Amino acid sequence: MVTDTYNSPWAKVHGIPFKNVTLEDGFWKETGRVCADSTVYHLKKMFDSEEISHVVENFRICAGRSKGRHKGTPFGDGDFYKWMEAALYCAVSQNNEALLKELEDYIQLLGEAQRSDGYLSTKQIIEEMKGKKSRLKDINDFEVYNLGHLFTSACLYNRLTGKDNFLKIAEKAAGYLKQVYHQAEDTGQVQTAVCPSHYMGLVELYRTTGEKEYLELAAKAVRLRDMVENGMDDNQDRIPLLEHDRIVGHAVRANYLYAGLADLYAETGRKDYLQVLHRVWNSLVQKKMYLTGGCGALYNGVSPYGNFFRDQKIHQAYGYEYQLPNITAYNETCASVGGVMWAYRMFTVEPKAVYMDILERMMYNVNLGAVSLDGKKFFYENMLRRTWKLDYQLVWPRERTEYIESYCCPPNLARLIAQTAEYFYMKSEDSVWIGLYGESTAVIDLDNGAAFQLHQSTAYPYDGTICFTFDQVRDERPWKLMLRVPGWVKRGKLKVNGKERKLFSGESGTYIEIFMERTKGTQVELVLDMPARLTVSNSMVEETENHLAVERGPLVYCMESQDGLVEDLDDLLLPANAVFAPEEYWIQGRKMTALKSCFLKIDRDHYDKEALYSSCGSFRLRQVQVRLIPYFAWDNRGMGQMRIWFPAQWPVTAGE
Repeated sequence: MVTDTYNSPWAKVHGIPFKNVTLEDGFWKETGRVCADSTVYHLKKMFDSEEISHVVENFRICAGRSKGRHKGTPFGDGDFYKWMEAALYCAVSQNNEALLKELEDYIQLLGEAQRSDGYLSTKQIIEEMKGKKSRLKDINDFEVYNLGHLFTSACLYNRLTGKDNFLKIAEKAAGYLKQVYHQAEDTGQVQTAVCPSHYMGLVELYRTTGEKEYLELAAKAVRLRDMVENGMDDNQDRIPLLEHDRIVGHAVRANYLYAGLADLYAETGRKDYLQVLHRVWNSLVQKKMYLTGGCGALYNGVSPYGNFFRDQKIHQAYGYEYQLPNITAYNETCASVGGVMWAYRMFTVEPKAVYMDILERMMYNVNLGAVSLDGKKFFYENMLRRTWKLDYQLVWPRERTEYIESYCCPPNLARLIAQTAEYFYMKSEDSVWIGLYGESTAVIDLDNGAAFQLHQSTAYPYDGTICFTFDQVRDERPWKLMLRVPGWVKRGKLKVNGKERKLFSGESGTYIEIFMERTKGTQVELVLDMPARLTVSNSMVEETENHLAVERGPLVYCMESQDGLVEDLDDLLLPANAVFAPEEYWIQGRKMTALKSCFLKIDRDHYDKEALYSSCGSFRLRQVQVRLIPYFAWDNRGMGQMRIWFPAQWPVTAGE
């Protein structure tokens, strides 16, 4: 869920209530419709099925409605709570009473499954019903992870419906967790909870209920991390939290940890927390994040920062600086969903364009690329290059699938897409801050008394013209409109009531302020020039050294076999002086902007593609026409090659 920081003393901006924002016709309206009409119901079928996930059936067994044994993953409970968030957002936005009734039925089931002491994790409860004791023995049973997602889902339900039945279940579970942490502190026997969703969840319980004990419990949970014996970089607990100077270990666990730490900073103002957040954030975005916003390059790695003789195996790992492979890129979807949560929380405490730029990059590219255009198939890992064949097998399928054994990513992605409207507008006392650009309407009530309705009209992300108009003005006092100029912008202009000025070069990657002396009748137009641009990586990124990628606006582009019109995309060079022409293109009924261009194809003689090394032989270059599509739209037309990065063909200039 998007956190509610309205009363957080160290948050500088706060979200506009979900019900106050309406997505109109446009990119995100269409994306949200697919989520509500297709994804949510597809996931519901997966969770309801006894044969597929067995998740709901596990709750039924705990409630005494069914008999049987636990099946599926130990973290299925938490994944179901994430789905409940997605379903709730969609039900509220569409006034879907039938879906709301089904959510009520699920909440009733959860209440019946919960134990009298507040404990709720189906794997352990079912084992207890058979006479076994298994609570909190193995951190990889994800019990606290499950509780964290329970907390956030219940808080959202209270926020959007006003009902407290789900919230009571969450508070009862938090009471159990409180006793667990008190005992751990007393005995010194502390475990780190993997994928620590409960930091965010406990802070949200505090924000929802006003009960300070939940904030204190979140702070204690973070503090106890430093008491873990034989900690590992995999869980970010090898060294004390305040000494973290770079991002390491399991990418989902890291992003959840630092999102929770940002929540704690928003409530406490601890400068040492903010210093840690700055260090690890910069480590991520400057040296370890993919062009698409993907996080966690390696399925398995070895911690490069510990003692050589105590090497630690790291799962779904942030590797070395600049270690960013393409074919084997892991980039678990949950990691980039966690990245959005973290970026948003950083923005609330420091409203800088860089955080919203990263959030936008993740949303448009790696996250949307993880789900098919029909909303029913998913990637667990998100590669940047696919070949015809591999001489080895990757952990997860190279094509999207309807069901993945580790089903954490699809519901996480669904709730992210369903809540997108909450990333559009934020406010401070006398200002409205624009987050994502898109066709939308928002009802605004500022703390200084200004009250009005804002309309945003645009074809973004395919066009950089964004128009703002205002009506239903209920209080005409002055306020400020804060417009984000993304970091990729080189040229643009701003027009207010017909008066135009060019954007300055120094305004890229910043917010510009427009003083709204009068609201009624004012028209604001922001024009961001959106030519295709070529991107290079740091030369330390070995796999993409002397390669080029293509971006346009917030979108990363790629090429699939269907668009290269060559047998092998590996035979293509991207000229550094290539010209790109936008064209309207359709994939699976979705209209998008593709790019047409001419690349160079290498025709080789006496070249053995199967050999590890072979003689170069002779070769010729010839122009071929190609098309590139937005990365989020790939893998919707069947199996084939895909590339983002292409070897560069640099122009030759005469020497001095």
